[in-house]
Amino acid sequence: MMRIAVIGGGVIGLTTAYALVRQGHQVELIEKRDQVALETSFANGGQLSYRYVSPLADAGVPLQALGWMLKGDQAPLRFRPRMSMQQWRWCVRFLLACRRSTNKRNGAHLLRLALHSQQVLRGWREQDGLDGFAWRANGKLVIYRSRASLDKAAMGLSDDGNQQLLDADQCAATEPALQPLVDALQGGIYSPGDEVADCHLFCRRLLERLSQSPNFRLHSGQTVDALRREHGRVRAVRLGHDELAVDHLVIAAGAASVALLRPLGIELPIYPLKGYSLTMPLGDQAGIPDTNVTDYDNKVVYARLGDKLRVAAMVDIGGWDASLDQGRIGMLQDLASKTFPAAGDYRGAVQWAGLRPATPEGTPLLGAAGIDNLWLNVGHGSLGFTLACGSADVLCGLIGQQRSVIALDGLSLAS
Repeated sequence: MMRIAVIGGGVIGLTTAYALVRQGHQVELIEKRDQVALETSFANGGQLSYRYVSPLADAGVPLQALGWMLKGDQAPLRFRPRMSMQQWRWCVRFLLACRRSTNKRNGAHLLRLALHSQQVLRGWREQDGLDGFAWRANGKLVIYRSRASLDKAAMGLSDDGNQQLLDADQCAATEPALQPLVDALQGGIYSPGDEVADCHLFCRRLLERLSQSPNFRLHSGQTVDALRREHGRVRAVRLGHDELAVDHLVIAAGAASVALLRPLGIELPIYPLKGYSLTMPLGDQAGIPDTNVTDYDNKVVYARLGDKLRVAAMVDIGGWDASLDQGRIGMLQDLASKTFPAAGDYRGAVQWAGLRPATPEGTPLLGAAGIDNLWLNVGHGSLGFTLACGSADVLCGLIGQQRSVIALDGLSLAS
């Protein structure tokens, strides 16, 4: 049995801890907040988009972004330049990744990990009886208002029968709540195998299961002051006046991972992309989408989570502040009310903002960090919930010196 510390109590850290405990290891989970899953995992989009995993960086995005900059709060992507070399280095790498060939290659890496993640979550649900987090296999429909966007998406359609190209009427037939919008649609792509769940509830259920194991301990409300390194290995994690000795250490602290590793000479190519969401009780049942819906051209996602509707959107590239921007919230309310006007009172919805830890290429950093017993599980961007279970399973195998069940090309710090 190895003693393994995991820093980060969001969905990435909790799934990592769960996978490790399942394999018989002793796990110390360290979370700076008093409770788990209070940051990026708290109110994300809720969609488990296993088939639709295209990175943000793509051909045409830089030109689109120039136009969006003129729209201010109305833009799906907003860039606010800072006096920060880290931001500018990230942006340069992002621009270099905005090629169709690069997007296609990185999309394939993400798809490989996403499909494995779906299998792992299925195993945990069926073998462990893990439930109670509003999980459903309800499919995902990406709708397109622009013919150019639809044609571009259709070129990347998988040929395995797991995605279907639909016209506007077929979109409305698949998701009846879209009927009032049918004249504004060019078509859509439907992935019937995609799923939905409440990420925060999922994290709470994982913690409940972990807390029943004698091999698990949660250190909540604990700030990591330093990582003690000796003879090429991390020997301990310093928490205030205490030190926690470790055999292995996993960094799964989202955007905060950057500052954690910098003293060890490790620079992670991660920058926080701020996103927003609304959560409201269900209103008119006929006006609420039952299928996961992504409004591609407006970059808004809709997910029905039990008795709530989650609406999430937007990317702000401009710093480390997770506070609410009422201009952005107002834009999201307006877009949602025009798309599904009968769904409920968007003005009364619970508002949230969070920082998604993203690499320029859109692929996470999974595996060795360059120090013998130090491991990375970071940089999942907007796909953290989708990729969490698969990433945890892969990393657990690597720590146990097993061969990875999937190819890790493009999914590591060395890639």
